Order: sequence, then C-alpha cells, then structure tokens
Amino acid sequence: MSTHLPPARGVPRYEHGSRVPGWDAAADLNKAPSQVPDPALVEVPEQLRAEIEAEMAKYPDRHSATLPALHAAQRVHGWCSPQAIDQVACVMQVTPAYLDSVATFYDMYDTSPVGRHRVYVCTNISCSLRGADALYAALQQATREDPEFNVRSFECLGACDLAPMASVDGAYVGPLALTDIPPLLDDVRAGREVLPDKQLARRPVADPNANTRPFPPPGSPQAT
Repeated sequence: MSTHLPPARGVPRYEHGSRVPGWDAAADLNKAPSQVPDPALVEVPEQLRAEIEAEMAKYPDRHSATLPALHAAQRVHGWCSPQAIDQVACVMQVTPAYLDSVATFYDMYDTSPVGRHRVYVCTNISCSLRGADALYAALQQATREDPEFNVRSFECLGACDLAPMASVDGAYVGPLALTDIPPLLDDVRAGREVLPDKQLARRPVADPNANTRPFPPPGSPQAT
C-alpha cells in the first residue's frame, strides 16, 4: 500500500476572504514613534468632533469609543485615511498608531480608498453552498467599471437564514439570485431602498413592534 498522500487540492471558497489589505504587513521599524496629535495643529470638522465627543461621553474610558469614532471618520472621509485617523486621535487624545491598530484589525474599516457604496457578499459555508461564489463573481463583473462600488467577499455576515445574502450599504438583503443583481445596482445608483422586499429589516417577526420603522438611509449615523 502506498503511503504517499495525494497532492493537496485548493479550496476555492478560501481563495478570497474578508481581511482588509495590509493586515499582515510588517511594521515600519524606522518610523518615528507615534505621538498624540496637537489640537492646535489638527483641524477637525465640527460635526465629526461633536459626534466623537458624544460617543466618548457614553463611557468611563474614552478608548471604548474607538469603534464608533472610526466609523464616524470613515463616513466623513470615505475611508480611514491618515487624515481621518489623525482627526480621531486628536479628539480622543490617543495616538494614531493605536487607532491604526484597531482599523487594520476589523474588516469593515477601509484603510485604502474605496468606492462609496459598500457591497459585502457573504461567502461562508451556508451562503457558499447556495451559490454565493457565483453571486460574488457576477457582482464584481457588473461593477468592474464603476468606481463608486466596493464589492468584497465577506467570511460571515451572520444571516444564514437569508443565504445567499449580502450587506449593501448596511442593509442586509437575501436570499439573492443572479437575477437580483441588476435591480439591486439600479436601486443603489438611484438612491432608493435596496430590494425592500428582500431586506432583513422588512421580514415579518413575532414582535408586532419590530421592523416597523424606516431603514436608515445609507451613510447616516444610524446606519453605522
């Protein structure tokens, strides 16, 4: 009996993932130590400052406001740019390095410029078995020449009952078919609610008071 194992075969489902670019990049050891920005030298939009300060006021330790503060800055700048990081660091009085370590850890913070419409296609096991890989490929193909779209695969969005599904500017929609792609993109481009009949927020539930309010528009503070 041969003891040689057959060559390992790749698993297509893991060819793409939801890690942000650069998560495994080595630290620049020649870079000067990070310092807390001087408020006199960093200009922060007043609305962004007010939102960050309101989040900080909710917690005894200001570091607890890091995630919503980064979300607010990303909403204003479109991504967690060096300028956005410096502005958050200035208001929170923490180092940019601390914020950068958080932004590069979590999947939903963009550390490079992306399209303003974020479409995350779940490609974990439940969605993958129901055609998510074909859905992801078709969405990439349909938006390849439109810089307004940021289409990414996502390892899990926690909505297996909607499989295959996607998060479109924060709205969960599914189950999706390939035929849903044109109306989905049309809704996004027109600024309409995305496939309202397939939104998780519109599904009937036992609680009569649930899912009765309008879904927050994309980009609003409530949507993040």
